[in-house]
Amino acid sequence: MKKSLAISILVIVVIIVLTASIIVIYNSNTASSNSTEAYYTYSIVNTHPHDTNAFTEGLVYSDGFLYESTGINGASSLRRENLTTGNVLQEATLPTQYFDEGIAIVNDAIIQLTWESNIGFIYNKTTFALLGNFTYPTQGWGLTFDGKNLIMSDGTDHLYFLNPTTFQQTRQIQVLNGSTPVVNINSLDYINGEVYANIWLTNTIAIINPETGQVKAWINLTGLPDGNNSNPNAVLNGIAYDQQNNRLFVTGKDWPSLYQIKLIPQTN
Repeated sequence: MKKSLAISILVIVVIIVLTASIIVIYNSNTASSNSTEAYYTYSIVNTHPHDTNAFTEGLVYSDGFLYESTGINGASSLRRENLTTGNVLQEATLPTQYFDEGIAIVNDAIIQLTWESNIGFIYNKTTFALLGNFTYPTQGWGLTFDGKNLIMSDGTDHLYFLNPTTFQQTRQIQVLNGSTPVVNINSLDYINGEVYANIWLTNTIAIINPETGQVKAWINLTGLPDGNNSNPNAVLNGIAYDQQNNRLFVTGKDWPSLYQIKLIPQTN
């Protein structure tokens, strides 16, 4: 009787241990499958001047220069700038009815969106001569080029892929953090096969898989000095990447500085 009781107790203990082990393994696997995003913070490598009257909407680094699109009706512009000094070397302005938004460089042309006018403009990269325009049905926010397609945001949770010659939409993806839609997608840059996106009114950049729309990583830029600006409109916006020298730049609307940053993996 005692032996039978002891065996029964032993069996029960083994079952409890095995069940607990299975639960731990299941929870571990579930957590890992649901927490696939990486997280980054940053360190500042260099600080460069930035025009405090530049309401940054689009930013691109190309051939040693920064190209910037600034918004606000009556103050919208396309600029070529000296990275080190922040000096504006060349500028084109638009009529007051247009609020300029994101830009992308495609070969020898600069493509520029406008916010609510449903029209984009095409410029000669060297002379800034206006070459033409095109239309789109959504608002225009961010724009970048992946080597084959223009990728455009409109402030929603979608990215739109456009043919860079006809400007016709070829596909779209929904941007998701797990199963949660990511809205307010703003300024964009295509960096090493991924889309980096400012999330408007936050200090974060999402790194997005352009095939699936899933967020692969988050960059937390809280603490950048200009991010403490009391002006509620002076938010983080503007990402540029120097492919040749592996330099990542960020700035914000009306910020006095543009920062070269280095990403640091967060372990949490």
